Amino acid sequence: MKKLIVALVLFFSASLSFAQSPIGDGGKQLNFGTGFSNWGVPFYVGMDFGVHPDITVGFNASFRSYSEKWSGTKYGHTIIGLFANGNYHFNTLLNIPREWDFYAGISAGWVIWNAASGYDGSHASGFGIDAQIGGRYYWNDRWAVNLEFGGGNAASGGRIGLSYIL
Repeated sequence: MKKLIVALVLFFSASLSFAQSPIGDGGKQLNFGTGFSNWGVPFYVGMDFGVHPDITVGFNASFRSYSEKWSGTKYGHTIIGLFANGNYHFNTLLNIPREWDFYAGISAGWVIWNAASGYDGSHASGFGIDAQIGGRYYWNDRWAVNLEFGGGNAASGGRIGLSYIL
């Protein structure tokens, strides 16, 4: 019985020691979906590139539109976010199985905030820096569902979507 327990522990330890980021060095991944925020529902698309087994860099673009009342007048807004990002994937460090991908990182980019003429509110275009933390679950070798909080989505609270390894 002791030999069986030792064999099982060694087997599971060995299988976990080969865990790595699902993208890997030189890999590419397409990301797309929707998000949640205080200013409309964002839609996003982006790409990640593996530059190290545990590090990716990439970009994303987001779009949303919403309206608000300011000083008794209703104004329509469109918000476009263009961001670059870098993430560290914790799979190797924490021996996380390959189906899962947990990461954290920083995004920097530009927000283009368009409002109707005459709008005198506090929203404006400009440079932004954001931090993100997220995770993916891969249900096969290419497709994953993704949940992220933060992340350079033009003042966004987070996103939910799909990822596809190219």
